Amino acid sequence: MNNEQEKLYDVIVIGGGQSALATAYYLRRTNLRYLLLDKEPIPGGSWPHNWYSLHLFSPAQWSSLPGVIMPGGPDYYPTRDEAISYLQKYEARYAFPVVRPVTVQSVTKQNDVFVLTTTSGIYYAKTVVSATGSFTNPYIPGIRGRDIFKGQVLHSSQYQQPQHFRGKRTAVVGEGNSGAQILADIATVTDTLWITREQPSFLPDDVDGRYLFDAATQLYEAKKQGREPDQKPPLGQIVMVPAVKAAREHGVYQALPAFDHFYADGIGWDNGRQEPVDAVIFCTGFRPALEHLRPLGIIQPDGEILTKITKALTIDGLWLVGYGSWTGFASATLIAVGRTAKRTVEEIAAFLQV
Repeated sequence: MNNEQEKLYDVIVIGGGQSALATAYYLRRTNLRYLLLDKEPIPGGSWPHNWYSLHLFSPAQWSSLPGVIMPGGPDYYPTRDEAISYLQKYEARYAFPVVRPVTVQSVTKQNDVFVLTTTSGIYYAKTVVSATGSFTNPYIPGIRGRDIFKGQVLHSSQYQQPQHFRGKRTAVVGEGNSGAQILADIATVTDTLWITREQPSFLPDDVDGRYLFDAATQLYEAKKQGREPDQKPPLGQIVMVPAVKAAREHGVYQALPAFDHFYADGIGWDNGRQEPVDAVIFCTGFRPALEHLRPLGIIQPDGEILTKITKALTIDGLWLVGYGSWTGFASATLIAVGRTAKRTVEEIAAFLQV
C-alpha cells in the first residue's frame, strides 16, 4: 500500500472536542475506516481553554455524551476540570483513532476525494465531518475608539482567572451565562461594571439548564408541527449556579446599557457619560470556525454553510456537526450533539453504501 492509499479514509473527522467524540462514538459501530484530526495537544477540545471557575449550566446527568453518563447526578453542576476529565476518559474508554496535534489548514476536493492539507502532511477522505466548533473564532463587536484605549481588551475565550485583574477596574460586556459567571469571578477581587445590550434576565433559583433544554425541545417540536407549545419556557437565560447566586447576594449585577465608544482611559456613551476602566472583557459569543473549508467555496456571507441538518447541500460528502441550531437542534451542547452525530453517521454509511 502506498502512502496516499494509507492516508485515504472513509471518514475524517476534523476536531477532537465533544462533537467529534460523539460522531466517533457512532462511527466505531460501523466498518468504516475513520480518523480524528485534532489540533489540540491534549484531549478535551476547547474545555482546557475555558476559565478556571466555570461551571456547566446543566446538571451532570443532563450534560453527557452518548454511552457514558457524566458523574455527579441530577443536581450537581460539574466544573470545568470535571468536564475535561469526563471528555478525556470518554476518549480513552472507546480508544478512538485520534492524531494530535494536527491543524487542518485547508480542505479541497479532487476526483470525488477530499484532500486535507495539514501540519502533518496530506490526508485523503471519501467523506469529511467538520466538528471544529466556534471557540477559536471569538466575536468582538467593532466599537469606535478602540485604537486609542490604553487599557486591556479581551474576549471571554482569553479569560482564565480573576487574579490577573486584581485592582483593575474591569467592564464585562454580555448578558448571557458567560458574562454573569465571569463578572461573579472578577468581582471577588476588583471593582466591576456590567455592560449589557439587553436587560439581563435570571432564571428562578430552582430552574436549571436541564429544564431549559426540555422546555426548548417542546418548543422546537411544537414549531415543527405548526402548533403552540403546551407550556412556554420560563423567561430568563442566566442559570443560577452557586457563584452567580453569591454575586447576586453581594449586589454585583447592576447593568449598564451598551457603551458607544472607547476613550483613552475608559468607555463612554454618546449621552456624555464616561466610565474609567482598565480592562474590558467581551462575553459576546463566537462564530463558526470554518476557515479550513474556505477553499471549497461554500461558506456563505453570514459565515455559515447551507445544510440540511448536518449535511452540506452544495457539496457531496461533507457534514458539519455541533455548530449550533443550523446544524441541528441544540447541537452545540453536550446533551444534544449525540442526536445529530448519530444521524450524520447513518447518512455517511448510506452515502458510502456500506
